Amino acid sequence: MSQLVQSVLSAAQSLPEGGLLSPKEFLHLGSRAAIDQTLTRLTKEGQLLRVGRGVYALPVQGRFGARPPSTESVVEAIEATSGEVVVASGAAEANALGLTTQVPTREVYLTSGPSRRLHLGSREIELKHGTRWQMFMGKRPAGKAIRALLWLGPEQASQALQTLRTKLETQEWEAMRSARSVLPSWMARAVSEVASV
Repeated sequence: MSQLVQSVLSAAQSLPEGGLLSPKEFLHLGSRAAIDQTLTRLTKEGQLLRVGRGVYALPVQGRFGARPPSTESVVEAIEATSGEVVVASGAAEANALGLTTQVPTREVYLTSGPSRRLHLGSREIELKHGTRWQMFMGKRPAGKAIRALLWLGPEQASQALQTLRTKLETQEWEAMRSARSVLPSWMARAVSEVASV
């Protein structure tokens, strides 16, 4: 086993589940072409997974063999390495908050970074660039509520807000109310109308 292969595998094994590797991390060990060839070979052998363009992860070894890392662990690694904010889509947030019984069939996240697709075995995760106001409250319950409302749309906003008013803690409800200036007009109006009742 070459030193480059050992270095790549050692680096991958030192990371937590979902930790990501980039070819640029190994430029001190050889040419970019040699590093790319090594990563490609390790992927073909099943020792690494190609998660996306220039991004690799170690498969997780379990009782029943190797499996891809969890989506959550990969999302956390993206946030940690790139500084991006990554949050669940409005459909997932609406389901989690009990505003819909529809379970999203696709894994979609909003990100402050570029849009792209990740592949974790047979699962495809879509990262879509989100607007500033969609990320404004991050992973707080108020932020989840805002993304859920966006997904539900103006027709269902009033009813959803009535439900959210009872579900959200007072400080989260107030945080959402205070964010009206950055929300789309229809959403700010709906929040104001429910808040004034």
